[in-house]
Amino acid sequence: MREARRWTAEHLSSLRWTADAPDTAHSVLLTVSELVTNAHVHAHSTAQLVLTWDGRCLHVSVADSDPCLPAPRDPSREATSGRGLAIIDALADAWDAHSFHGGKTITACFHPRVTPAPHTGTGHSHPGHSHPGHLGHPGRHAGGSPDA
Repeated sequence: MREARRWTAEHLSSLRWTADAPDTAHSVLLTVSELVTNAHVHAHSTAQLVLTWDGRCLHVSVADSDPCLPAPRDPSREATSGRGLAIIDALADAWDAHSFHGGKTITACFHPRVTPAPHTGTGHSHPGHSHPGHLGHPGRHAGGSPDA
């Protein structure tokens, strides 16, 4: 999980989210922690993390090898788990989960206050102006392992 957070933080910095949208950057990092941890703990799987910037939304996607979709729980006050989806629901602008042959992917979407342009590291505040693209190289991902 540590490696996934570090990798994500580097990409957020390249978009200047840590400087221009620090609260959103913190929410993204917490979401990465939750999703990667859930893949390891509940799916007993490695996690494939992909970040995609489409000019409006940073999509944070984590795939694992368990096709069972998560279900929100209502944990007791004493429970030490079961709050991950509630946390993601509170932090992300939107999220969804879908299964595929061999696993599932959970994706959370985050909108920055200012719209950073991908790859250039500069932000602008023109909400109608977008720069589609991916963080890093298309298809680039950070694999997670329980030791990360």
